[in-house]
Amino acid sequence: MTSILIIDDEKSIRASLKDILEYEKYKVEEAENGEEGLEMIKQNNYNIVLCDIKMPKMDGMEVLEKAMELGKDMQFIMISAHGTIETAVEATRMGAFDFIQKPPDLNRLLVTLRNALDKTSLVKETKTLRRKISKKFDIVGESSSISRVKEAIEKVAPTEARVLITGPNGSGKELVARWIHLKSNRSKGPMVEVNCAAIPAELIESELFGHEKGAFTSAVKQRIGKFEQANGGTLFLDEIGDMSLSAQAKVLRALQENKIMRVGGDRDIKVDVRVIAATNKALKKAIEENLFREDLYHRLSVILIKVPPLKDRKDDIPLLVDKFLEEITAEYGWSKKSITDDAIAALKEFPWTGNIRELRNVVERLIILGSDKITAEDVKQLV
Repeated sequence: MTSILIIDDEKSIRASLKDILEYEKYKVEEAENGEEGLEMIKQNNYNIVLCDIKMPKMDGMEVLEKAMELGKDMQFIMISAHGTIETAVEATRMGAFDFIQKPPDLNRLLVTLRNALDKTSLVKETKTLRRKISKKFDIVGESSSISRVKEAIEKVAPTEARVLITGPNGSGKELVARWIHLKSNRSKGPMVEVNCAAIPAELIESELFGHEKGAFTSAVKQRIGKFEQANGGTLFLDEIGDMSLSAQAKVLRALQENKIMRVGGDRDIKVDVRVIAATNKALKKAIEENLFREDLYHRLSVILIKVPPLKDRKDDIPLLVDKFLEEITAEYGWSKKSITDDAIAALKEFPWTGNIRELRNVVERLIILGSDKITAEDVKQLV
């Protein structure tokens, strides 16, 4: 049941609001001053707080400020007979959902309550989804090599430094980029991914910087590029080693000046983007062969993170297999399968040239075709 706390020093107001809200099937509690109300908020979880502004001992604005510091999932609705536009704006800035004049109009109060509850539900759903996403993209492993990667993420994420992630295909470079974004000050902004290897060279500039209508034959309307889409967030340039030299030059300019120009455009557009790049290529060798710009390399590799191949972290295989068993069976709606120690030992013997991506595919095959308890014999027959 939805719980509401009324904080007001006027007994008649509290009684009127309580009668109305209990009739609407809400659970209601009361506090006769700000100090009592704040203490009740600390001890209980309320969905909504209706709080008067003018009160003895502690006024409503102070209650709001201190309650917001607790970080609880609740919405504050401020009520006052002496409200002004300035007070309403200040309350909203401090985190209040809405501001209502006394005596409150019944219809407006009920609509505001429903809207506040909708917002609370959305906040909770968002947090749940974030936890699910975080779990799905978790970097699993306790080996020394992967521990160094995790330590680097913790140190670099809160900064604005550009990061170049290197490592073989399937080793988890995208996970590293995602965690840097999630742990950064830009986590509430977008993370936009671009696979530079999957886009034809003649289209990469339009993909990154956008284009104006009529810029080329098929440009029938204006297009916003990935740099603009990532404004305020993170742009992840995967397989940057496959980018054309002409596109590299424009990316370098964007990094130097924080400006881009759409294809066919005639004006600069400011962008606020943190760039994280990844590659499976040896970029220093590409520089020697004039396939990659050295100045761009140094712009991108302020921080260099090397993701190890799976063959160098085989002690992590049991943890990875357990994660994939849980994850894949949940996707199929099946009960989680178990795996024998002999089967794990057999999996450790493989070279894993496809790295973690290959291991996940193998685990999925064992889940579908193997025994209820996956054995070494299943591994020998199916891998």
